[in-house]
Order: sequence, then C-alpha cells, then structure tokens
Amino acid sequence: MAGDAKKLQPIIIKRVKKGGHAVHGGAWKIAYADFVTAMMAFFLLMWLLGSTTEGDKKGIADYFASPLKLALLASGSGAGDASHVLKGGGQDLSRSTGQVKGGEIEAPKSTINLHQLKEEQIRAEVARLEDLKNRVEQKIAKNPKLQGMSSQILLEMTQDGLRIQIIDQDNKPMFASGSAAVQPTMREILREVGSVLAEVPNRLTLEGHTDALPFGNGAGAERGYSNWELSADRANASRRELIVGGLPEEQVLRVQGLAASNPFDRTDPSAATNRRISIVVMTRAAEEEVFRATPLATPSEPPAPRPGPLPIPLPNAAAPAPALRSSPAAEHR
Repeated sequence: MAGDAKKLQPIIIKRVKKGGHAVHGGAWKIAYADFVTAMMAFFLLMWLLGSTTEGDKKGIADYFASPLKLALLASGSGAGDASHVLKGGGQDLSRSTGQVKGGEIEAPKSTINLHQLKEEQIRAEVARLEDLKNRVEQKIAKNPKLQGMSSQILLEMTQDGLRIQIIDQDNKPMFASGSAAVQPTMREILREVGSVLAEVPNRLTLEGHTDALPFGNGAGAERGYSNWELSADRANASRRELIVGGLPEEQVLRVQGLAASNPFDRTDPSAATNRRISIVVMTRAAEEEVFRATPLATPSEPPAPRPGPLPIPLPNAAAPAPALRSSPAAEHR
C-alpha cells in the first residue's frame, strides 16, 4: 500500500525562468579611455624628459616663464643643443650646430671700446691731414706764380694738427714794412691755401709773428702801437684773404698776434724768418682743448642797490617824515 501511495504522489516540476541583468550604461568606457590616454601622455612625458638635455629643459622653462622676453632677446631662436632629437636643436634641419642657453655659456657680447674708437678716429684724422698736406703742396706747385715761393712755405704735422707757415724773406716780404698791407704774392698764396682748406671740416688757428726789432718811433708808437698789434693785424689780414679764397668764415676759430714771443730762429730774434704767418689746421682734440680752456660765460647778477644815508636824529627836532621810495633809475645813476 505504501508503495502504491508513493506511486500515486504527483510529481511537481518547477521551472525557474532566469531573468536578464539590468541594462548598464557606457560611462565607464569613457572613464577608462581617459585613464588610458592620461597614462599614455604620462609615459610619453617621462620618455621626453628622459631624452631631453638640461639645456633644453631650462630653455623650455624660460620660455613658459616669459615667452615674449625670450622671443625678443633670442629673435625667436630655440634653446636646444647638439644632443637634441633634431640635430642642431634650432629652427630647421639645415643647422649642424646646437644652441645653448645664454646663462650656461658666456655668449659673445657686442661692446664698443671707446678708447679703441677714439684711436681709430685719431688715425683717420691724421690720414686726412696728411692728404691735405699733399694737396696743398700740389696746389702751390701747379701755380706758376708761386714757383719761387716753395722755400717760404713750410708744412709740418704737429700735436695740434697740420701747421702751414709762410715765412718772410728780406727780398720777398709778405707785408709792407711796418704795416698789415698784404703783398700780391702773399695774397696769391693765402687764396690758394684757402681754397684747399675749405675742403676739410677742421677749424683753424691763425697766428701772426714778428721779429724782435722794436716798432718805429712814429705816430703809431705814440698811441701804443707795437709788434703785438702789428702781428695781430697781419694775422687778421691773412684771415680775410683766406676767406676770399673760399674758406668759410665760421671755420676760423682763433686769430692771435704773438709778436716776437715765439721766434722761428731762436739764435737770431731779429732774423727775417721770424716774421711769419702760421695757419694751424686743428685736430678735434686740439679744438676740444680750446673750448675746455674757455669757461662758459654766465650771466652776472645785477648789483644790489646801495642803501641811502640814514637820517641823523637832531635834538628837539620833529620826527622826520617817512622818506619816499626812489626810482630804480635814481638808484643806479
């Protein structure tokens, strides 16, 4: 019976239906892609830093610190060196030498040596004066009227510049005796020299010299006219003839008479060669020395008005009336 009951017991079959998982979004894929990209960038950066030299690193740091300043100073040049990935580390592949930052290696600086520049200017000026000397000699040699005057014209280079001396001779005087009247031959020489000196910008100094013989006892001596005035008048007459020859008037810096203070022939102060005219074509240094020795004139302050006399009190006298203010004209009279 029991066996029959088991046989009659119904068999129950449970069928479990498996349901699908919930739908997931794709946000994790975007996050994963960002992570992979960041890791790739990180490893790429590490590789670049490992293969970059110190010069490149400092150059990149300087660029990001002040890009405009680096661009202006370096004219847009890179900051690599010879071990750069691109040989030369410069603007293009045609460069074969690298670059380094200016802070590591002393870059050649373009400086101006003032002392060297001044020496070059002096050499150029001396060469110009030597050329002027040759042109004056050629100008006088080509003039048929001055063929016999070459012994009276001396040209020499001095510390102050080119000195042109026109020396007097007993049989060939430059001026009338005891006068500043220029003789025709002297006038021809001065005009020829003036035409040549007009071609250079150098300033001139004219000096008149006489011998040691005292000036005559005529009317000139009575009014104080001596060799000093005579030498100055002759130098000024020579200046006028140079200007007629073409010399610009503003090119003359000084005209001075030295009388017999600087004789040409020191053994014979009364010799005719001491009567001469000196024309000095000054160098720039000599010209600056003249201006340095001459102080600039400053306007003087007007003198203070002198106080008038104080009133003297008299006994038993009435108090004096207040004095009226005098006019400025009365104060300075």
